[in-house]
Amino acid sequence: MKTPNWLGREGAERQLLWPCVTLVLLFLLDLWVNPGFLSIRMLDGHLFGALIDILNRAAPLALVATGMTLVIATRGIDISVGAVVAIAGAAAATTLASNAIPTPALVAQALCAALVVGVLSGMWNGLLVSFVGMQPIIATLILMVAGRGVAQLLTAGQIIPIGAPGYLFVGGGYLLGIPFSVWVATAAVLATVLLVEGTALGLFIRAIGVNPVATRLVGLRSKAIVFAVYAFSGLTASMAGILISSNVRSADGNNAGLLLELDAILAVTLGGTSLLGGRFSLAGTVLGALIIQTLTYTTYSIGVPPEATLVVKATVVLAVSVIQSPSARAMAMALITHRMQRGVAR
Repeated sequence: MKTPNWLGREGAERQLLWPCVTLVLLFLLDLWVNPGFLSIRMLDGHLFGALIDILNRAAPLALVATGMTLVIATRGIDISVGAVVAIAGAAAATTLASNAIPTPALVAQALCAALVVGVLSGMWNGLLVSFVGMQPIIATLILMVAGRGVAQLLTAGQIIPIGAPGYLFVGGGYLLGIPFSVWVATAAVLATVLLVEGTALGLFIRAIGVNPVATRLVGLRSKAIVFAVYAFSGLTASMAGILISSNVRSADGNNAGLLLELDAILAVTLGGTSLLGGRFSLAGTVLGALIIQTLTYTTYSIGVPPEATLVVKATVVLAVSVIQSPSARAMAMALITHRMQRGVAR
């Protein structure tokens, strides 16, 4: 009997090969630059080290990329997630600022407010895409632009400090020595895996991505599924907004989540998910998030100037994407074979 594969469908192991190789190579480079890169120590009951820092900072990106994965699997795109991150953080901060005493009930209200505005934002995108019929990039571009304005309206254009201990624990606390944000991201990813791989939902999402017209003709409620996928993307973005605002102890409607949507799309594609829809890998997405965060750490550790960081990052992502491309590998093999044949002929 074949073992169930929660990573995806047939060939998932091959999809994960190059992301794993890339991550290992980055680790080896960091280890060469910093021999203590892999060391983890316990201090004041908490684990500290470069690996822990990478996991902690990759948690918000992994959350956003998880929702983005399902959106892309349906042939969609969501470039508004960065704005949703800002809206969620602003909603939580303004809720906490409404009362000088940060009671547990008020912290719960702030968390709920952030999650609700995230889901509502995703539902708005889903409404425009699935029922109005807008192109996904146009529909989400509207919220990408307007969302920043909404976040700044909530914060009155100011950076709102957050001092509620309960709220700060979510993004800056530790559980069993591990950052609580890592637990949150892990739980969210595992719950998503169980949902899409343990039910027929994953099959439906793949079917919509492969042929949305055919899925409608066979009676599948594709519009409702696409609507739910965008709502889920808003939810994961709002969770990331909570982690980010908690970690930095403030809400910034202008800069929170800025360009995070681009990193999320890169993480999804690096993980082997097809931008044409129908094929996705949540495990690959997590690896992609770790690659991007490790790459950021690597550029700083090897002394790359801050102004050149994005260029180096883009170059590495381009190289990995080309290597992952089956057509690019086929062309390379054909070129190598041709040169070998010419060498034998001589």
